This record gives sequence, structure tokens and C-alpha cells, in this order.
Amino acid sequence: MALLGFVQIPLTKVKSVRESLREKGLLKNFLKEHPYKMIQNQKIACHPLRNYLDMAYVGNITIGTPPQQFSVVFDTGSADLWVPSVYCKSKACVTHRSFKPARSSTFRLPGKNFELEYGSGKISGFLGYDTVRIGRLRTMNQVFGLSQLETGEAFEHGVFDGLLGLGFPSLALKGTTPIFDNLKKQGQISEPVFAFYLSTKEEGSAVIFGGVKKCCYKGELKWVPLTKPHYWQIALDRITWRGHIIGCLRGCQAIVDTGTTYLLGPYAEVDKIHSLMNAVPLQEEYLVQCNARDTYPDIVFTINNVDYPVPARTYIRKDANNNLCYSTFEVMGDTLTESQTWILGDVFLKVYFTVFDRGQNRIGLARAA
Repeated sequence: MALLGFVQIPLTKVKSVRESLREKGLLKNFLKEHPYKMIQNQKIACHPLRNYLDMAYVGNITIGTPPQQFSVVFDTGSADLWVPSVYCKSKACVTHRSFKPARSSTFRLPGKNFELEYGSGKISGFLGYDTVRIGRLRTMNQVFGLSQLETGEAFEHGVFDGLLGLGFPSLALKGTTPIFDNLKKQGQISEPVFAFYLSTKEEGSAVIFGGVKKCCYKGELKWVPLTKPHYWQIALDRITWRGHIIGCLRGCQAIVDTGTTYLLGPYAEVDKIHSLMNAVPLQEEYLVQCNARDTYPDIVFTINNVDYPVPARTYIRKDANNNLCYSTFEVMGDTLTESQTWILGDVFLKVYFTVFDRGQNRIGLARAA
């Protein structure tokens, strides 16, 4: 991933922060039986996200009374909420906003420590409970992590303060309830559904809680059942280039993840794609001729017998600072290489409006408006 990559271990899915530094100038039956029905008077909350250089989508939340504001990544690849604490002296904490428990009248300390490991680094600290607000949504007595130690360049240089996980409870720290589950339990949303609209522009992106907004997509949503309700994991039929299979030859698994910038896959398949693109390695990245963005074909991801083309102008990224173009395909870490698992990150999700349905354990996809 370019800046982020937050699927919790054992998945490894982070590219180094050099991408960020350079950007800164420093370097079927199922579907018929479970149709989606719009509920009248839905409690839907549309929360704005900011696109940071096509590498991260961040939004603001507040914690405590009075509210203390933080910028977080809404991450479907993890399930825990954490922010830096005032007790953290790591460089990553010093350069970001930190939570001050003594200034919140609703803060409660259970006295438990935590440790989280991501592909991009490690976080450790202690757990607390407080009021968390996402726009007009509010959860009372929400557990969250207060970091005392943060390691990893992604955390040090990231434009975000912390992470807000939207994965399944089985991914969360033992004995804790993720924020999305509490939103539902506390009656803040009508349905256990959230969705992402990721714009290519700096403003205009959003995470939507409690339902979907028809204005965010074109056509009809196509539903895909989850193969394993732990990550947001689905079956991927194949990946093709000009009609030829270039990945996922016999079918494979894919994790749909808003916390990953790029498209991650096994080494052999990503290497083959880079060969087709005539990509040239440069410091662990791959340069592509910029005119290829106008001449190369779509790369098609077939999911549940439906084709989802990703155009060359999306899978080849142009750097505004140096006018060079780069592949957005990355090699998956060793942990998942043998399993042939792919991660569909923001490169894919910018093209397709995505609905995450906890009630039916499925994902909905439609062309983004």
C-alpha cells in the first residue's frame, strides 16, 4: 500500500512510506433470496472523508466530553479504534493530536493494556471508555485504545492520527465491542450496513452509515456473499487482460479493504502483470510509461460472474510532483502469498461504490457515480 495498509496481522499489506514522502516532494440465487430493500425513514449518516493525494481517505471524529477531535482512517481491514494518548512520546505521537483523559468528564479507565500489530507497524498502550462521535452519530462508553508506543513510518508520517476499524468483531481485541456494533446496539442506525464512496477529488468522498445513497452509484448494486465473515472476504473468479487470465487462474479469495491504497496480490501474478505493463522496477516501485494510461486495456476483476473493469488511468498512477507514472499493483507479503489471496484497496474502490452489509454478510458493488 502506498501510505497505509491496515489489515491486522497475520495479514501483511503495507508499502513503505516513501510514497508519502515523495508525494510531499520529499521522496445469483443468493441475490434473489436476499434483495436489498430501502427502509423508509432510515437513520442514515453520511460522513465526509478527505482524499489525501490518492493515498489515504481520512475523516474526523471526536472523543470525550468536551469533544477532542481526531483524524482517522475508516478501515475495513481491522476492527479496533485507537488514537495517540498524551502519555505517548513516540515520534508518531508527537507529530499528531493526542487524547487527554484528564480533560474528559466521561472518560473511564478499565485498567487493561493492549497491543496491535499491522503490516505497517505496531501500537501498544491502554484501553479506555468514552463517548465517541462520528458526525451526528454517537456511541456511549465506547472502548478505544490510547497508544503509548507507536512504531512504523506509516504512523509517523501519516496524515491521520489513528484508525477506526470497521471489520468484524472477531478481528477486534478480545472482550471488546467495535464501534459499528455499538452504533447498531445503541439505536444510532437503522440497518447494520455502511458504504464507501471514494472520490478521485480531494473533497466529496464519504462513509455512509445505516444504509446507502442512490446518488453515489450508477445502475444496480450487485451483491456478493462473503466467504468468511472475519475480514470482508469474497471469492474472486479471475483477473483478465484483453480476455486472457493474468491472475486468480483457478479462482481465489479477495479482501475488500478501505485501509489499503493499492491492489495487492501474490508475487508471481503481480510480476506477470508488471511484465505486461512493461513496468520497470525503481526502489521497490514500478515505473510505467505515462502514455500507457491512454493505450493499455482495462484490467477486469470478475466477481460472482460479474465483470468489474479497472481502467489504465486508475491502475497506473501519475505523480503530480515529478510527472512519472507508477503501477498500483503491489506484491502481497509472504504470509498470504501461498494462499493466492488478493486485497482490493482504494484503487478498486474509487471505481466502485461499495456497500458492506453485516446483516446479510455480503458486499454490494456498483459503478461509482
